[in-house]
Amino acid sequence: MAKWPAGGSQPAGAYSPGIVAEGRFVYVSGQGPLRDGTLTGTTAGVLESAGASLADVVRCGVFLADIRDFAAMDRVYAGEFPPPLPARTTVGATLPLPGMLVEIDCVAVLPATGGGQPQG
Repeated sequence: MAKWPAGGSQPAGAYSPGIVAEGRFVYVSGQGPLRDGTLTGTTAGVLESAGASLADVVRCGVFLADIRDFAAMDRVYAGEFPPPLPARTTVGATLPLPGMLVEIDCVAVLPATGGGQPQG
């Protein structure tokens, strides 16, 4: 299988911020929100480095430190992804950093014109 890393911030652990697989699929590791409160800023950066955008996301996993924050997260999420919204699973979870309230991972399918070559 052909795969290469997508750019992003340097992770704190042993993983890539994103992986492009088979020249078509972008798998983005869990990302936390930006300080401005947007859910998808760091995710968008990883996608962009691979030649994709939030419009190319087909599935998200959302992990909430407190599942009671679901409605608030849902409102923000709906405003950050263009329609049709990606498929999504949302679960309550213990997150890795103190004070971290949400983490999102995703899968995107690259547009036909991008992502066929490793970046770098």
